[in-house]
Amino acid sequence: MTTQTTPLSGRPAWKALGEHYTQIRGTHLRQMFKDDPARGEKFTAEFGGIFLDYSKNRITDETVKLLLQLAEESGLKARAEAMFTGEKINITENRAVLHVALRAPKGESIFVDGEDVVPPVHAVLDKMSGFADRVRSGEWKGHTGKKIKNVINIGIGGSDLGPVMAYEALKHYTDRSLTFRFVSNVDGTDFAEAVEDLEADETLFLVASKTFTTLETMTNAHSAREWALKGLGGDETAIAKHFVAISTNAKEVSKFGIDTANMFEFWDWVGGRYSMDCAIGLSTMVAIGPENFRAMLGGFHAMDVHFRTAPLEKNLPVLMGLLTVWYTDFFNAQTVAVLPYEQYLKRFPAYLQQLTMESNGKHVTLSGTHVETETGPIYWGEPGTNGQHSFYQLIHQGTRLIPCDFIGFYKTLNTLGRHHDILMANVFAQAEALAFGKTAEEVKAEGVAEALVPHKVFEGNRPSNVILADKLTPEVLGKLIALYEHAVFTQGTIWSIDSFDQWGVELGKVLATRILGELESDKELTHDTSTNALIEKYRKNK
Repeated sequence: MTTQTTPLSGRPAWKALGEHYTQIRGTHLRQMFKDDPARGEKFTAEFGGIFLDYSKNRITDETVKLLLQLAEESGLKARAEAMFTGEKINITENRAVLHVALRAPKGESIFVDGEDVVPPVHAVLDKMSGFADRVRSGEWKGHTGKKIKNVINIGIGGSDLGPVMAYEALKHYTDRSLTFRFVSNVDGTDFAEAVEDLEADETLFLVASKTFTTLETMTNAHSAREWALKGLGGDETAIAKHFVAISTNAKEVSKFGIDTANMFEFWDWVGGRYSMDCAIGLSTMVAIGPENFRAMLGGFHAMDVHFRTAPLEKNLPVLMGLLTVWYTDFFNAQTVAVLPYEQYLKRFPAYLQQLTMESNGKHVTLSGTHVETETGPIYWGEPGTNGQHSFYQLIHQGTRLIPCDFIGFYKTLNTLGRHHDILMANVFAQAEALAFGKTAEEVKAEGVAEALVPHKVFEGNRPSNVILADKLTPEVLGKLIALYEHAVFTQGTIWSIDSFDQWGVELGKVLATRILGELESDKELTHDTSTNALIEKYRKNK
């Protein structure tokens, strides 16, 4: 496909947005709501039970019009269509970007290099379903004939963050007779604590590494192998009963001792941070069952279709992506806070960190030139209401502008007295407080001493989105994740960057491999003086 060649600064809507920003940057949300009493209903969008209220953003009708014009001038629809039809839009690796194929229904066709990839996707899903059913039913037995009680996923990056997040998010739907743990950090403590109270003959390891050579993952996998053999009497044939692989490297998988019949594959057109709905999600399927997993895929697919077909002005991912560009590049906002008011979503912000920052943390455009603007804001957050007693002070009264996404649900999965009403009251209160604040006059009217008035003023004018859904189901989780995936895509298209490579992770890995050999030997050191001194100090004290 043809990539966007017009520099961002050369697009008419971008210039108009710059002029528009100077006109409205001093306008307070209080005034915006006063001038347009209907904005609370007007600046909303809804699809498939996901409701977005974006009225508490520092925008007007003109802002939205210009942002949508920018999306059109940037070729957003064409680039999205290129992704959905299997064009190789990841230009630095010459790869298609087809996480959308992982949730395409049977009967659809998406071609890459002349091959329809949908049938093999469903073949793997069917294989995963059979495996999950055998583990969940107890049909899959360990080496000594015992039923599997513990499942440990070993991976890193996208092979860990997605499965961990999904397990926590959907814990309500999991089989509680099974224990699930996740090992990712090469720090030996991570593995040691994961297996501390487990028995090897009841434990199954899922090793997730496309190449089966990832340093951190395979270091942990070999430690798991040693631990399992020790607990299973040293019989090498036991490995096949206690390990399965999520990989494409049959040779290395077999060499490890895993039966390649228990190898679940995925493809190079799936980026790690977009892979939780393929074989990487095997632990999720074992935990919640194939039916719930397919419901999650249905949620993903529904949002995919919405993003692909809905008009830009009603398109939830497009609106959210454009608002992030608006704040990042015109208001100089450096972060976005994602604040789920749902304890099950406690790992959702951590998951989004990789999705957003590994995707759009780029300083070079598709054409190889340096970007003209800021890209890739920092995403972070914690569940409410915990965060209110932690970092909300800075969001409300600090000097930094931090756009916020509040995520809430009409219904709770665990009815307990007034808990849910109190929780949701806080969602609406925080968004209102951020937007409108509290003036000095309002503080004085409460009889506050003059000296304390400045300390109790809330400036307000701090933007937020409120995202609401009925309750947290597998389907809704799929929609929420795809919502952010396509919002990230929208941002990357506006900035003309490749959101699907991650060369930034390479240099540190290469240097670490080199330094590892130096830590374990007395090789001559040729680094900078600081690194040399640190290596020498470690050698001396380890």
